[in-house]
Amino acid sequence: MEIKGRIFQVLPLQSGTSKSGNEWRKQEYILETDAQYPKKICFNLFGDRIDQYPMSVGEDVIVSVDIESREFNGRWYTDIRAWKVDKVADMMQNTPMQAGVPTPPPADFFATNSSGEMSTDDLPF
Repeated sequence: MEIKGRIFQVLPLQSGTSKSGNEWRKQEYILETDAQYPKKICFNLFGDRIDQYPMSVGEDVIVSVDIESREFNGRWYTDIRAWKVDKVADMMQNTPMQAGVPTPPPADFFATNSSGEMSTDDLPF
């Protein structure tokens, strides 16, 4: 699932050691959607993905997430974990042409004959 919005808040980094002795890190972010009625959504990055997708307040992003709920002592808890983050500004810079701008025809589209006039004998009909 993808969620598009702006980073509203970056919560403090959480870290610790699991029962098996492995170190873990979790970073939570609050994203505000850009819908007609904006919603705030808390999602997290876990482990190495924190360094792979650095974000700061005010950045427009598209977040790919997995949503999972689990029961503990009769209560349900929901986790929204991001597995990919695309920054909208980076996506706009990587597009070769802006939307709505027509692509020019290839250079040989307007072929001319030896006298410099448009060639009409290459018409497909």
